[in-house]
Amino acid sequence: MIRLTADHTMDTRDMRAVYCSTLMEEAERDPRIVAIDCDLCSSMGMKPFAERFPDRHFNVGIAEANGVGIAGGLSVVGLRPFFHTFSAFATRRVFDQIFLTCAYAGQNVKIIGGDAGVTATYNGGTHMSFEDMGILRVLPTLTVMEATDAVMMEDLTRQLPAYPGVVYLRTPRKATVKIYEPGSHFTIGQAVPLREGGDVTIFCQGLCVSEALKAADALAAEGIEASVVDVFTVKPIDRETIVRYAQKTGAVVTAENHNIIGALGSAVAEVLAEHCPTPMERVGVQDTFGEVGQQEYLMERFGLTAPHIVAAVRKVLARKG
Repeated sequence: MIRLTADHTMDTRDMRAVYCSTLMEEAERDPRIVAIDCDLCSSMGMKPFAERFPDRHFNVGIAEANGVGIAGGLSVVGLRPFFHTFSAFATRRVFDQIFLTCAYAGQNVKIIGGDAGVTATYNGGTHMSFEDMGILRVLPTLTVMEATDAVMMEDLTRQLPAYPGVVYLRTPRKATVKIYEPGSHFTIGQAVPLREGGDVTIFCQGLCVSEALKAADALAAEGIEASVVDVFTVKPIDRETIVRYAQKTGAVVTAENHNIIGALGSAVAEVLAEHCPTPMERVGVQDTFGEVGQQEYLMERFGLTAPHIVAAVRKVLARKG
């Protein structure tokens, strides 16, 4: 069951703290769960796990490729490894190891990428992954997701130990806006409708979910009713829901904290091109590199805010009209 919170304020819990505490609870129940760190134990919020399970926490140093290889090897012997680091290091730095040691080998490895997109803030353009989901979406068998808020992060983390195959879960490290009520349960691969409207559908993900809801409120004041759908799983993409809402509204906008190439915007465009051609606009990073700055500045700089979504809706409605 999924319930929306009426209080869309900033959570008091960091996403990394939710990840750690939830994984610790699961590790108490399942002795096969192990964690692999790359000298970012504090940054990824995993010190409590390392202290509670010193024999099940492995710090491999600044050697991410080696860490992924170790994760694949631990999976071979029946363990359930969680490999976590900043999203830039968890994807583009170790693509070949994920391909060969994990996915191609058919292992069960869970990869957690922190500091997703503009949430890297002062770590800057070198660490700002606008391409991570696109990189991993092309690999066969992978599941690729982005956690929307702390409630979703907790629920997905609980599911991952038993979920088969290689999974990439993308997340900010710090607090996010509350979207869901505690106790909500999410089905991996199934999008979540948040709001119903007949004029346009906003398919959104991650940080942009709260911005899409703000945009829908602003549009309603103009007499434009928008459906808002949280597509937290970009692979496997929920084709049925995307087609249903495209047919319902006849106009689509995607909104993501990622390059518009490769992730949500591309995945939705592929579905629509093959199954339901529909006017579409993409809100996201316009094929450029990141930079240093506060998150609020970066969201404005890269066009990820509610006013940008509203502008895209007006544009697509003009095409629809």
